[in-house]
Amino acid sequence: MRQLLENLLAMVGVLEPDGTLIEANRRALALAGLRINDVRGRKFWECPWWTHDPDLQRWLADSVARAAAGEIVRADIVVRGRGNARIALDFMLAPLPDGDAQITQLVASAIDISSRTAGEQALRASEARFRQVVEGSPGATAVVDAQGRIVLINGALESLFSRGREELVGATVDALMPPRYRERHHDLFQTFFAAPRARDMAGRRELYALRADGSEFPVEIALNPVEVGGEGHVIATIIDVTARKTAQAALERALADKTALLGEVHHRVKNNLQVISSLLSLQQRTADPSAQEALADSQMRVRAMGLIHELLYERSDASVIDLLAYLRRLIRLLHDSVGATRSPIAVEFESLCTNGPALDPQRAVPCGLLVTELVTNAIKHAFHGRATGRVVVRIAQLQTSVCLSVDDDGTGLPESVEIGNTQSLGFQLIPMLIDQLDGELSIERGAGTRFDIVFTP
Repeated sequence: MRQLLENLLAMVGVLEPDGTLIEANRRALALAGLRINDVRGRKFWECPWWTHDPDLQRWLADSVARAAAGEIVRADIVVRGRGNARIALDFMLAPLPDGDAQITQLVASAIDISSRTAGEQALRASEARFRQVVEGSPGATAVVDAQGRIVLINGALESLFSRGREELVGATVDALMPPRYRERHHDLFQTFFAAPRARDMAGRRELYALRADGSEFPVEIALNPVEVGGEGHVIATIIDVTARKTAQAALERALADKTALLGEVHHRVKNNLQVISSLLSLQQRTADPSAQEALADSQMRVRAMGLIHELLYERSDASVIDLLAYLRRLIRLLHDSVGATRSPIAVEFESLCTNGPALDPQRAVPCGLLVTELVTNAIKHAFHGRATGRVVVRIAQLQTSVCLSVDDDGTGLPESVEIGNTQSLGFQLIPMLIDQLDGELSIERGAGTRFDIVFTP
């Protein structure tokens, strides 16, 4: 029997039915640094393995009595080891009957489970920290296993859904969604677990969740795969977006109202300018010849301003004017209205910009009036004694600004003519328009005249 005991991997002792230790193998003795004579003949519960804990001694004495009555006793216990260390054991005490079914000995056996216990404690600590993180999350959070069952929720989710933990934990996640989503959700859930990855809330389809009273509310859901207890789970964070959607809808309605109002304003302003232009045209028919040209010039200025409001009314963005589109239409208007009366004067537009510059409506008005004044002045005064002529409006991109040029091949602007210091209303307006545009004007005189206006779009 002694040879058998020594060859066992477990720690083993043999007792009399009254608990007196008869034999113990080398592993059991080495655990506490004992010799067989230190324990042989002593009551089992009085041996050094147990004397550190009176409660454990009482339990062991009771277990001996139960084993002597034929019961097998098994439990995880902590014993004293070498150097007063504490060692966790999986302990069993079993009766050993003879051929007549009389219990003649008791066999005590144990295996060291310290590493397993330490791992279980670490796992419990990890799970406790995980639960604390989930519970401390400000958003409504649920942990769901691969079968779609809810295994953990926090207080925020209870409040959001007006449902308790006892109702939700163990239920499927389908319980949180309206019935119309449930059939498709199963396939989506399996697809997620086939290739789990973090998925944020941005760009997701519109989703709705279900409260205990049957009411629905819009939500966004973020998914993060985690491993809990060696198994795949997903952390679902659920955000109620009712307030945001309400605010967004209100903002969209306000924006639509303001857009409609702004479009109506530009439409009415354009129409009113058209009425003014028509009145000027009517006045021009009956005015003195000396006043007809001034009325025509005023009519052209009104039409240049009206063109801006027409573009704003056509565009979805009323904050800027596409300068290239505006100048193309303005040049066509000037050619048709002014150039046609002095045929064959050609009015052309050239763009040297890679990207179309833009202006706010407040600065687009002086820009349009400036081009109108320079072009009409060139058509009327630059080609005396000439059969043909050409006026080119050109826009070029500089580093941080653009250069708007009005260039004619006429007789040239006399040195005596100073911008802003003439009797011509148009030339008197030019300096004020330059200031409103925040630009700088330079003039090149000679064989023809070139006006360069540099400004920041």
